[in-house]
Amino acid sequence: MTEKLVAFARTARIGDPLDPETQVGPITTEPQRRKVLDYIDIARNEGASQLLGGKAPDDPAIASGWFVEPTIFGNVAQSMRIAREEVFGPVLSVIPFEDEEEAIAIANDSIYGLAAGVWTQDLGRAIRMPERLEAGSVWVNMYRATSYLSPFGGYKQSGFGRENGRTAIDEYLQEKSVWIDAGNSIPAPFVQR
Repeated sequence: MTEKLVAFARTARIGDPLDPETQVGPITTEPQRRKVLDYIDIARNEGASQLLGGKAPDDPAIASGWFVEPTIFGNVAQSMRIAREEVFGPVLSVIPFEDEEEAIAIANDSIYGLAAGVWTQDLGRAIRMPERLEAGSVWVNMYRATSYLSPFGGYKQSGFGRENGRTAIDEYLQEKSVWIDAGNSIPAPFVQR
């Protein structure tokens, strides 16, 4: 299965984000690009097997940009930094699991929870997994779908609040409760109503 994933990732088109044919654009800043490349070095040094990518692209057309090739690592242990920290670059760690319970345990064993993806042909699993995954967005049989109508934001240390949707508007509001007794008597303030 990993071989199919690597073969598929090889087909990703890297380039100008304004070109509709581009599937992988540049990293947002040079310091972030350096950080992504540093994570790749750390993964290698911790014993992960680099299966794809791991460097800036060789293509001269994009050589001056802040690009990093789509990168896949195998033999990744849950204790490795590449599995425990948010890389924010085109880097994927393959961590095998035996069953649904172990997959949930691995996924939730993190201080972060921005997003998760589940690929399955089992409809029951497609419903169970998102409920149990501690992530702000969970995509099933897809990835990176967004809409300004759908709230976006993480769990745990992956941020506060939500962008988009009604939830984002709520971030700018302050709620208040007001209780009025329209009766003529003064109720005892010691009794909870």
